[in-house]
Amino acid sequence: MSTLSSQLTSIRCATALTPSGWQRNCVIKFDQSGRIESIRENDDSAVDLCLEGTVIAGIPNLHSHAHQKVITGRAEHRVAGQDDFWGWRELMYRANASLNPEQLQTIATYLYIDMLQKGYTAVAEFHYLHHRPDGAPYADRSEMSARLLNAASEAGIAITLLPVLYCRGGFNNESVQHAQHRFYNRSDDYLSLLEDCHSLCGKDPDRSLGFAAHSLRAVSPSDISTTIDNAGDMLEGAPIHLHIAEQIREVNDCVEINGARPVAWLYDQCEVTDRWCLVHATHVDPDEQMLLAKSGAIIGLCPTTEANLGDGIFPAATLMANNGFLGVGSDSQVCTSPAEELRLLEYGQRLSLQRRTVLVPDGVGSNGRALITAAITGGNRARGERVSGLQPGARGDLIEIGSDHPEFSGRTPDQILDTWIFSGPDNPVQNVVVGGKHVVHDGVHLLMEDASESYRKMIDALDLT
Repeated sequence: MSTLSSQLTSIRCATALTPSGWQRNCVIKFDQSGRIESIRENDDSAVDLCLEGTVIAGIPNLHSHAHQKVITGRAEHRVAGQDDFWGWRELMYRANASLNPEQLQTIATYLYIDMLQKGYTAVAEFHYLHHRPDGAPYADRSEMSARLLNAASEAGIAITLLPVLYCRGGFNNESVQHAQHRFYNRSDDYLSLLEDCHSLCGKDPDRSLGFAAHSLRAVSPSDISTTIDNAGDMLEGAPIHLHIAEQIREVNDCVEINGARPVAWLYDQCEVTDRWCLVHATHVDPDEQMLLAKSGAIIGLCPTTEANLGDGIFPAATLMANNGFLGVGSDSQVCTSPAEELRLLEYGQRLSLQRRTVLVPDGVGSNGRALITAAITGGNRARGERVSGLQPGARGDLIEIGSDHPEFSGRTPDQILDTWIFSGPDNPVQNVVVGGKHVVHDGVHLLMEDASESYRKMIDALDLT
């Protein structure tokens, strides 16, 4: 399969959200690389596509584990002694123990198309399923990574590949478990993998590379710093991602062994800057919250996964009040809708603080617009994109919300965003453009039917017992 979309040169939008506010009857022009060249109001020139709905910049998915898609809905049967994150992890290890490269590509292609239809236009793939089931490298060490990149190209989604470093089994430098051998790499082997992935991304404008350490359990701070330094130009300016402080047990283990909480320990050992994306950071104390905000690090939140796994609720209101940055991701794939992630993000804060419209800067304005703007800004920064939104220099990623739905009747553009996030129809996303390419037409991706059938056949043949 390959994407059937051609490069657009211009789009006319009846209503579009730009950094300066809502613009009417504007024309967005793209350059040859698929970035926005200009936006002009009341431009009567001929265009390739007209969008009559409400247009916003595409929302990046800053944290995805594609391989976990196969267990969604399969881990909801209660088993004695496995009713927490750690029990779920063992189920996930078993379910993903035998996935091969072809199966991974089938999963990812279907998943990425689904993301596009829901409004995600880019994905940061936190990828750690590197090796054969027995832990031996594939003949081509980057085989699994290449499959993810191919899936993204087939689907037409922009991808930031984050090959994950995983080199120990716990804070005390324990050996990895048998189920973790597919993840494990020595430093030199990891750098070879990174070099291969760097070549695979090449100069493709829809592919980029970053660094990920699985967690402080799996990689020490000194190994994080050394690996980034040794990678040299391959990671120049690239994003750095890390799971951290997701579970109370993880926090307690870190305190017991290292004498500090995970976030505090990381900041003491590494120079954490605005290139970093700290995923979850669920359990942070007030001092750590200030470290997060002051460093400019992006906090990667995955509210549906965090709820599904019983992680807890990150204090997002405090982060935003201190001018911090956040974005959202699909993580374990129990949900692939950015609108649902943002709804649960806001509702978690409301339940914690017992008030409404929490995540709005300065306490004034549209809650939906504030959430979407935060997710676009933070999600792009987590992918290494410094210019975001509908403005010159940004990627040509945008989505159209079909505003003619009855539930949007009589609403202003801000109210349409509020309705979409909090009470709108299941999926009003009508058209999606990625890097100037039209990949979702009238709510449907042209390859969804074929991808669905391939995924269905693969799942039917997969032994997940």
